[in-house]
Amino acid sequence: MSSPARPKTPTAKPIVSTGFWLLKSEPDVFSWEMLKAKGATGEPWTGVRNYLARNNMRAMKVGDLAFFYHSNIGKEIVGVAKVIAPAHPDPDDATGTWACVDVAAFADMPEPVSLMAVKANPALGKMSLVTSMRLSVQPVTAEEWAEVCRMGRLVVKRARR
Repeated sequence: MSSPARPKTPTAKPIVSTGFWLLKSEPDVFSWEMLKAKGATGEPWTGVRNYLARNNMRAMKVGDLAFFYHSNIGKEIVGVAKVIAPAHPDPDDATGTWACVDVAAFADMPEPVSLMAVKANPALGKMSLVTSMRLSVQPVTAEEWAEVCRMGRLVVKRARR
């Protein structure tokens, strides 16, 4: 006798890059100024130990842009980084479970955008920075990207990739 068929559990939808992200870092550990000092060689975004954040990095494409957010101290978007190398094994992880991308500084945010300002803007009510505050690597929609850039007085001129 065969056992009854079990209903299929839904599989997670693959993460697709919108071309825009948000990366969080504690400025006393790794700040925007530190990333800028790395120049065009950039820095691997290591140390992420959350599966969703890792999967977000795996979805990133070279040329994608990411807001650089100072968490804990400052709580504001201070710059824009550019993905310069696709996801690869995190060199700080001996297990092979975790991944990272390489990023370089792309542009300063002319006027830093605070978490308080993001939360006060109804157009950003569904932004991951508001709804998934602890996630260190977050997707950003094109509409959210445009609104935060407007708030920070940033004009980004670039080709998609």
